[in-house]
Amino acid sequence: MAGIVFTEGSGLNDSIFGKSQAPIRAFIESKAEAFENASMIDTLFAVEKSNTWGEKFGSMTAMEGFKPVGENGEHPHDSMQEGFSKTIQNMTWKDQFSISREIIDDAKLIDLKSRPQAFITGYYRTRELFAAALYGAAISGRRELTYGGMKFDVSGADGKAIFDTAHQAKVKGANQSNKFADAFSNDALMALESKMQDFRDDNGNVLNVSPTTILIPNDYQIKKDVFEAIGADQDPETSNNGFNYNFGRWNVIVWQYLNQFITAGSKPWVLLDEQYNKNNYGAIWLNRNDLEIKSVVDNNTDANVWLGYSRFTGGFSDWRFAAVGGISGGSTLIASNS
Repeated sequence: MAGIVFTEGSGLNDSIFGKSQAPIRAFIESKAEAFENASMIDTLFAVEKSNTWGEKFGSMTAMEGFKPVGENGEHPHDSMQEGFSKTIQNMTWKDQFSISREIIDDAKLIDLKSRPQAFITGYYRTRELFAAALYGAAISGRRELTYGGMKFDVSGADGKAIFDTAHQAKVKGANQSNKFADAFSNDALMALESKMQDFRDDNGNVLNVSPTTILIPNDYQIKKDVFEAIGADQDPETSNNGFNYNFGRWNVIVWQYLNQFITAGSKPWVLLDEQYNKNNYGAIWLNRNDLEIKSVVDNNTDANVWLGYSRFTGGFSDWRFAAVGGISGGSTLIASNS
């Protein structure tokens, strides 16, 4: 069941609106469950329950590991160092709808369904659109997102855009890129996977990054390219029909909400390691307060007002959970033969 908290104003059940409370509540709950089952948030974000105004996310470098010391040798000193950190603040979200006394008097059942439906649809659509806006801003190389008139920090813990060509190590190691210009192809997919498998931590150590998911906007051409590349067991780009290394190895998410937050006509593609993301907090979603709905009577208008209140937010910390291709100005995965 959807995690919605309902409260009713004093004496509401004794008023003319009393009989409408249970049907409206049941309708809202049934619609909420359908939206939660279709949401991409649990797949594309590390979702956490927050108990404060915000949460700090950080990392530690790996230890150098065991060293050979010979017989009766001393234990060498080893240590870890703190990597970059990021604090993400929760945001308050509100909305309302009302049922007039005239609707109840005239038994307009259509309005009793349509208004709660628009209300709960608006809540879950807002969550999905905000999530897509976060990814869209990251893909576009921005470090700040303006949504609903409010500003949100979408940079990584290192202070750079989450997709960047020169992420710096906190302790030691060369700069790394997770932003690439190559259009999607079977070869580019394998090249980007290999690049991600060689991502290093802030101390220069190889990480266990293993991307499993391809995220794309709802664009027919890139959908065709992706499913042609991974949908057959024979190599689609050679004449000898060799084995297709990418067959059956990828989850694909076509996210229609993403379209409006990326440059028109662009065809970005993102590789994600969902497990690394959940373990190391790359893309983060915080739920501070579940949706709370309060039903009261407005004594000035005699309407039944339903007030919605929630606190949640999203952002990014560790950039290594994902890499993007098809972005102008990105690094090159496959050198041109021309």
